[in-house]
Amino acid sequence: MGNQVLLACGTAAGPLFTIGYLVEGAGRVGYRPLRHPVSSLALSRAGWAQTLNFLIAGLLSLIFAVGLWREGPSHWGALLIGAWAVGLLGAGAFRTDPVSGYPPGTPDQLERHTRAGALHDLFSLIGFLALAVACFVFALSNSPGWTIYSIASGALFAATMALASAAFDQHQRWVDLGGLLQRISLTIGWTWQTLLAVRILYT
Repeated sequence: MGNQVLLACGTAAGPLFTIGYLVEGAGRVGYRPLRHPVSSLALSRAGWAQTLNFLIAGLLSLIFAVGLWREGPSHWGALLIGAWAVGLLGAGAFRTDPVSGYPPGTPDQLERHTRAGALHDLFSLIGFLALAVACFVFALSNSPGWTIYSIASGALFAATMALASAAFDQHQRWVDLGGLLQRISLTIGWTWQTLLAVRILYT
């Protein structure tokens, strides 16, 4: 497989993942996109669609990481994108626990995590941290504009994801905005990855 094809996978992962969860969330009874996390879409009879969404995005990002390694702008950066991809694959392989009252009839927060839920959270955390650090690693560039954009993306991605995590932990100030905060964070992260892929492909 040519390296251009590998790198192009980095441009496709984010848009496909975003379209996937937007379509799923729009048609799900009882699901509130402003409150509930993307991962909760895997908790229903049609949950296989969001699970597949995670796995496809993870696989495309992993292929992208191989392309980054071959291209050589930063092997550390390629490894971090690979860790982000593994986080997505793990989040797909292990379903999250119910949170913030979805699916309908479940408590806002379980007293104890299930094993699958704990693994989902662990893989998600690894992935989020890896992508945030990758933004800073790839900020090292001869282009001041790209440097500023990458640093800002890494900081904002981490900050909004931390707020989303507080919301899903039922922090009263943020709980009703958890889904919105997570979507803002994901949009920041996926946009950065897409632009990174475009930048390497065409420069």
